[in-house]
Amino acid sequence: MRVAAIRRYAWSCGLLLVPATLWNVALAGRLPPAFAPAESWREIPAPLSAAENGLRVAAFALPFFMPLDLSTPTAKRALLLYAVGTVLYFASWLALILSPGSSWSTSAVGFTAPAYTPFFWFFAIALLGRRLFWGAFYRWWMYLALAVAFLGAHVSHTAIVYARAH
Repeated sequence: MRVAAIRRYAWSCGLLLVPATLWNVALAGRLPPAFAPAESWREIPAPLSAAENGLRVAAFALPFFMPLDLSTPTAKRALLLYAVGTVLYFASWLALILSPGSSWSTSAVGFTAPAYTPFFWFFAIALLGRRLFWGAFYRWWMYLALAVAFLGAHVSHTAIVYARAH
């Protein structure tokens, strides 16, 4: 019974968060100095910091409680959106890492791109996570609202860092 339960919960929408999480862990140290934790979190207002971190935990935990079902046409489109969003997210990091002094990387749009491009894969996860493993009342847009709230805080934080650095 335990193996079946583990298998059931392992095949969740949370799997879709693994590539970005591994990317972040592997490459965060290669981002420009403004993204270093000590610099990035310096003088961020406490309410924004608390909101961002709390919403991050919720946005990254909830998908592990949503079954991943790829059998519908909507799911196939959502998976394509996820793939495109993940590529855009990775590209936003690569631009900052490989060409930190470029006009893109020093612009507000380029500098904050790693903060707003996750919208695409969060939207895809919302579309894929149509229900929870248990019978609680849940609609896909609830996760999207949570993710958008997190991204709002995250982009705000990154905009503050950008304003300080430029």
